[in-house]
Amino acid sequence: MTNRVRELRAATRISQGELAEALGVSRQTINSIETGRYLPSLPLALAIARHFATSVEKIFDFEEDSR
Repeated sequence: MTNRVRELRAATRISQGELAEALGVSRQTINSIETGRYLPSLPLALAIARHFATSVEKIFDFEEDSR
């Protein structure tokens, strides 16, 4: 799964720490989401989408395996 969290955060000129504080998570959680090491829970994904006034689908891209 890829995501646009870093891109959206940079566009709004906020730090990982500021986004983390707004969402009630740690900066490390934001870093892990941005680097793809952590898949956020549905409530956290919704909170991120609300924060950036967009949809979850526009932030997180699930690419199905073509098997």
